[in-house]
Amino acid sequence: MDLPTLPTNTSNNLDSSDNNTDALLDEAAQLSGATLVFGEGLSVSNSIASDQLDPAQPNIESENTTQTIDPNAIILAEALTDKAISWQIHNCKIIKKTVTQDLPLPFLYHYDSLDDAIKQTHPLTPELLIQFNTPMSAHEAAKLIGIDEELLTSPWHVKIIGSLVVFSEALQLAVRLHWTNTGKETQQVYTKNAADAIIAAFKDWQFFGRVDVLYKNNKQILISIDELNPNTQALPAESLLTIEASSDYQQLLATHALAAIVKLEADKADLPWFDKAILERIE
Repeated sequence: MDLPTLPTNTSNNLDSSDNNTDALLDEAAQLSGATLVFGEGLSVSNSIASDQLDPAQPNIESENTTQTIDPNAIILAEALTDKAISWQIHNCKIIKKTVTQDLPLPFLYHYDSLDDAIKQTHPLTPELLIQFNTPMSAHEAAKLIGIDEELLTSPWHVKIIGSLVVFSEALQLAVRLHWTNTGKETQQVYTKNAADAIIAAFKDWQFFGRVDVLYKNNKQILISIDELNPNTQALPAESLLTIEASSDYQQLLATHALAAIVKLEADKADLPWFDKAILERIE
């Protein structure tokens, strides 16, 4: 069944290509002299100079006055994890995929995979200990130990990076997220075949990296709050980000992308549509 698309030509934007998806989060700009205080609605006291702001980024309030944020504003991280909103997944795809047994591993990994009986007959010598952290193939490790290569168990090296778009027609909001099974170069999984290795590797998949927002609703304010401590009553003004309505995706600032990801990860077990879409894509 075809997924519905956002109004006003949103579908074209949802299918736009992912650029720089392997890029790590950029360091957030360090802004000073601003305080966010929770009062009636949200109020911001902000003394950031306008020339400090990057026009390519979503707008941060910059007037040197106390401003009140509409209490009916949509808070991005809260909305993304709200089960009452009819979120749908669009364009879940794999960007990069590595599933192989041919990558080298430190000698220690090869030796640890041996049965205890073989370890007793081939104990560690000073020569072997020197090689503990040396990357090598199973063939090279077997030759070093002096055993048949078939006695070594070679793991599958798994790393899959993908993206998806989660969107709500009612809010006219779409968010592009990135996911992977590991933050390391690869995850080592000991299974008989590649298909089982992929399934095992994605038991603990995670969101990571950049977050892009497409928001077309000019009737309701969308904000992001970089809230490091939910119990804090005063926050720096850069913790408040107003995301303007636009026909194009806007990349969130690093700290706000991280805040959205942290919230998603914390509530992921209660958001089964993400897990379902990703597992269907990798299988």
